Amino acid sequence: MESEMRRDANAMEVYPISNRLSISWARGNTLRVSIFQQQQQQHHLAVADGGGGGGGKVVELKIGCSADDELLLGEGDITLSHSRRIAYASVSPFALLLSRRNSPIPLSSSPYHLHSDYVMEFSNDINALLHTSTSTPTPLIQHPKDILINNNNPTSLKAAWELLHMFYADNLSQPWLPERLVDWLADYDSLLSNTHPTVHAKLVNFQKHLVNLQVIEDDPEYWEVMSSALAVGWLDIVVKLLRLHGSYQLNELSNRETENGLVEAVAVLISKMPRLRQDLDGQKLGECYKAKPDFIQAWEKWRSQITKLDCSAYWVQCGHRQTRDGLRSLLQVMLGNTNSLSTSTCNWIELFIAHFLYIRPFTIGLENMYSLAQKCIQLKPASSQQKLLELIIGILAENNEVVLATCSKEFGPWMVVHAIELLTASSDEAEDLLHEEHHNLGGINMEELHRLIYAQVLSSHALTWQIAPIYLTACMKQGMGLLDILLYKQPFEHNQLLLKNLEICRLYELDTVSADIMKRAGVYHWKHGRKGCGVFWLQQARDEVRLNRIAQQLFDSVGKSISDESFKQWEGLIELLGSESKTAGGLEFLHKYRDFKKSLQQVQHGKTVDAAKQAVESLISLMKNSSTPQRFWLPLLHDSLKLLSWQEKPLLNVSQSNLLLNKLQELSMARLRPDFIEADLPPQALSSVRQALAINLGRAILEEQ
Repeated sequence: MESEMRRDANAMEVYPISNRLSISWARGNTLRVSIFQQQQQQHHLAVADGGGGGGGKVVELKIGCSADDELLLGEGDITLSHSRRIAYASVSPFALLLSRRNSPIPLSSSPYHLHSDYVMEFSNDINALLHTSTSTPTPLIQHPKDILINNNNPTSLKAAWELLHMFYADNLSQPWLPERLVDWLADYDSLLSNTHPTVHAKLVNFQKHLVNLQVIEDDPEYWEVMSSALAVGWLDIVVKLLRLHGSYQLNELSNRETENGLVEAVAVLISKMPRLRQDLDGQKLGECYKAKPDFIQAWEKWRSQITKLDCSAYWVQCGHRQTRDGLRSLLQVMLGNTNSLSTSTCNWIELFIAHFLYIRPFTIGLENMYSLAQKCIQLKPASSQQKLLELIIGILAENNEVVLATCSKEFGPWMVVHAIELLTASSDEAEDLLHEEHHNLGGINMEELHRLIYAQVLSSHALTWQIAPIYLTACMKQGMGLLDILLYKQPFEHNQLLLKNLEICRLYELDTVSADIMKRAGVYHWKHGRKGCGVFWLQQARDEVRLNRIAQQLFDSVGKSISDESFKQWEGLIELLGSESKTAGGLEFLHKYRDFKKSLQQVQHGKTVDAAKQAVESLISLMKNSSTPQRFWLPLLHDSLKLLSWQEKPLLNVSQSNLLLNKLQELSMARLRPDFIEADLPPQALSSVRQALAINLGRAILEEQ
């Protein structure tokens, strides 16, 4: 960053940036950049601002959603961080389902029922992780005019998954499918409000000015809202609104007794409405019936009570016209009057639900539902498209291509990959469609194609690439090849990322890829100066070729200057490389030389004669060993001058002295060759060593005599 940007009301001015910069994460996806200005900059800004400028400015950079993140879950109402949590959380259910599908089936179990159970559990797990509850504490004293209390934050993704779960995974609840749609609309009708008029939008608007109404029953919107809520089965809201009627006030009971009786009668009938469903939530009204004969009997009795009330003479005695008309309109809704239902609902899906509740409660089969949906669409055509409604039409029409296309276009590749598991489990036609191989796609099927697309999206983000292998390994034809490419493309700078890469290779038994990655990491670290780290990874990869090259380079570097300083520079690598290198002479010499230097250091620090004798033994061992290169002979002897000139007594005997003199003679002859490498020693080094050896030989001869 080369300049600091300050945004004013009318213009943007640019000033040189200070070298004092602080970057930290703030709340949410906000990066806080604090810039502390220098003294001259503060003075300049103070003049520009009209005086008084001082300290640092804090700039907040809000990080938005990138194109890759939109591809993950589509352009929707889910935050970036939540989308990544969903991607990670869905890995375990997906992997478990694939593992169970590929495992042998017990002979005592039915393959169909067992697989259905697995898909049902998978769908429930996905449904649970999509839950985005933002519950707030329920107040101890609730305002009587709060008619909408929604502690959840519905998302289109969860709404779409619940539709797929309802129609494809949950086979046990198929007899109660209409009631399941009633519950679905109650939870997600607010999502349709952005593109369609809805009952939920009506209630929200009415809620805003409900507090200011003095006589609520005089407001036509009051009765209109109740008719709409009743048409879509929101019985608890309707009863709650009825209890706000002015006839319930204590000072009105005596004057409006008949009116209040009619209101209460309608409220009781609504709360006693028969429901053909498995169970009822504690907050929902109605009487639950699981068996169809019991429901029919209760339904006929309930409808007869409504008809009897509608023909009652008490309506004549009701003096409040709005109440009388409003209550009778509610009765017409419950009696299934098509005109009343069409007037009360706002779009075709609400009219569709109203038909289930009050006209065709026994509707079963997708064909019958689709026929009814088409009629409702004709009565209430949509002015614009809505992705959830498109998905419902595709499901009811049993058009798997439309369902997949809608999921892919509107909800992203995550939705498609996981929804395929539900579609193939419930429909042979969908399974044939998704498993048919296409030659224009390289011989893969649609299921594998969608998995590859999703894995590609995951791989493109630094925070999600780790879970892409789960989906790549589920692609039998091209997955493993793309997994190799993904692993090779990961950077080697950070050891944690490298270890994660190697762990993925271990899980999927990619030994060759693992070895290549470790080789590349070793070469990378070696080239960037981290030589110890480079040697370590090359050793882990068992790359003998490169290790031998490094050993040769180390051998040559030490040979140029065998001083204490140069040896300290390479001692760590010598220890790390070990003595297993197959270089000419190997590194065995360097390890022996290390031991010799340690003994020589003890002698130089004033240790005993035993330390000097040990150093002489190391020297003789090095000079006798064929692995010691000839160019190291003179440096070794020059470092040992103190041993050769030991004052108390000669440390080398006659044979040892002759051995070293012969080595000097060979060295003198070798120096005549043009390829001989001279050591970095003083010019008189050879004569000094020869003189010391001659003196030591003479003293040794005299001592032996």
